[in-house]
Amino acid sequence: MSDKICFITGIGGGTGEATARRFAEGGYRVVMLARKPDLIDKLEKELPGSRAIVCDVADLEHLTEVCKQVMTELGTPDVVIHNAARGTFLPMLEAEPENLELNFRVNTTALLYIAHAFAPAMTERGSGCIIATGNTAATRGIANFVYFAPTKAAQRILAQSLARDLGPKGIHVAYVVIDAAIDAPWTRNRFWPEKPDEFFAQPKEIAEEIWHTAHQGKSTWSFDVEIRPFHENW
Repeated sequence: MSDKICFITGIGGGTGEATARRFAEGGYRVVMLARKPDLIDKLEKELPGSRAIVCDVADLEHLTEVCKQVMTELGTPDVVIHNAARGTFLPMLEAEPENLELNFRVNTTALLYIAHAFAPAMTERGSGCIIATGNTAATRGIANFVYFAPTKAAQRILAQSLARDLGPKGIHVAYVVIDAAIDAPWTRNRFWPEKPDEFFAQPKEIAEEIWHTAHQGKSTWSFDVEIRPFHENW
């Protein structure tokens, strides 16, 4: 119960996996949530003291139960990273309106449920960190992002509200905007198979920035953290 705990949603073969590995290397017991067991079961065997939990964060009732289970069996997380995401990337008339609510539930509502579950014990302890990973959809709306960008913008504003609420209580809340295509199999192979390595943000380097943000001193906390490849036009 005295081990440092890092709770991460959305463990896939990109940012989530790299972040789990980075925090395990840093001495944390990592609690890994994913919709499917394949990768997290493998990581549970590799990362000492880690815990794999199959959970679709869109199922808010199950997510709440998982948070309670973690508190009971492992203790209050020191770092919480909401990396789970759901997106719909089609013109407005080529997708159904219910996609907005489904995306909102994963990207935004789940973040609130997680914060609501862990913040009381973090507050009592006087320390903790909650980080949400986002992208430039949180700052602007573009075509084909009608069902996604509003949910990421709301996610960022929710995180900002949490930061102003919880910061004075000793809990660091930050939002990491990843302004890039991430070098993960499903993005690279599906959308940009011909692009060179330098086109992509590397998951290990994203994880390193998340680690850094989670360990900032109280006198220099960041909220908005933006990262992008050196060549990105912004």
